[in-house]
Amino acid sequence: MKKNIAILGSTGSIGINLLEIIKKEKNKINIVFLSANKNYQKLVNQAKFFNVKNLILTDKNSYNYLSKKKNNNFNLYNKFDSFEKIIKKKKLDYVMSSITGLSGLYPTLSIIKHTKKIAIANKEAIICAWNLIDNELNRNNTKFIPVDSEHFSIWYAIKKIQINNIRKIYLTASGGSLLNSSQLDLNLVKISKVLKHPNWSMGKKITVDSSNLMNKVFEIIEAKNIFKIPYSKLDIIIHPGSYIHAIIQFKNGMTKIIAHNTTMKIPIGNTLFDNFEYKNNNFLDFKKLNKLNFQNVNKKKFPLVKILDLVPKKYSLFETLLVSADDYLVQLFLDNKIKYGDIQKNLLKIAKDKNFKMYKNIIPKSINDIFSLNKVVKNFINNTYL
Repeated sequence: MKKNIAILGSTGSIGINLLEIIKKEKNKINIVFLSANKNYQKLVNQAKFFNVKNLILTDKNSYNYLSKKKNNNFNLYNKFDSFEKIIKKKKLDYVMSSITGLSGLYPTLSIIKHTKKIAIANKEAIICAWNLIDNELNRNNTKFIPVDSEHFSIWYAIKKIQINNIRKIYLTASGGSLLNSSQLDLNLVKISKVLKHPNWSMGKKITVDSSNLMNKVFEIIEAKNIFKIPYSKLDIIIHPGSYIHAIIQFKNGMTKIIAHNTTMKIPIGNTLFDNFEYKNNNFLDFKKLNKLNFQNVNKKKFPLVKILDLVPKKYSLFETLLVSADDYLVQLFLDNKIKYGDIQKNLLKIAKDKNFKMYKNIIPKSINDIFSLNKVVKNFINNTYL
């Protein structure tokens, strides 16, 4: 019997990788709907190839253009409220939520009640709204699996293991494009250099975050939320090869190390299929195993990891403050409006700013709280640093 699935963000890198996996298993999968923001041409091509009858295109101009075209053999929707129209009876078997940024919050929360299992690749949802997501998962008996390679590796390694038995979990970081850079003046670092990640092909924003380890700050917060494990048991370790994705030390003296090739198809495929088979001749790379080269994080080179000392132990809007500030500052850098060094300098200032201290004691009650703070942060940056 075919699995009924849906993909939120099918034209992004996660969605594309998932569809490449499904190509080889088309007889096992029925795609109920796909969604995208602006890339209507790729969305339509995906729909034709996989015979998808329902599409959600959220950008109004793209939606208006596509809706006027004749001979559309699919139902076209503009809003995520259309879930109710598309999923009429039974729950979906699986949903991939891979819309990037805060725009992924609403659809992620809204789709949970319509699916038996959800794989979430949206960092912002897990960081800013995990208490809301967790409530929805429990209320609707929906299974959750993380998609990020680090969090999937942890999830895979500690299944059926009590958190109390864990001594430490290390999330590995490649160190990004500037790990071996000797350039002292960060304001002279060019965008092109920052975006040349040595191991992964990722979006621009996360590649920038990787270069200053802000992505690992976020991933530590994600791990704390997902696995309900205290920050004291979580740490970052530099591993330039990106072959080891998580190291879990247990109190009984044993250690689990999860390794896999630098492809997102492995965690993605395992979220979709219980018995996923990764078909690759170079399954175990002994050359990489012999050159693991672990390093402690140099906090002078990567000062943003100090932000973790400021994050409260419980859910709060402070995490939204960090996500919003980083998101906007990185975009300003990519738009050539600020220098590279301004990202971490201003992030550290915002994280320590007394005006934002109150958010450490406020728990988000709805996604409106998150969006409201996002606007406040953008206005603050515009008025203070530009």
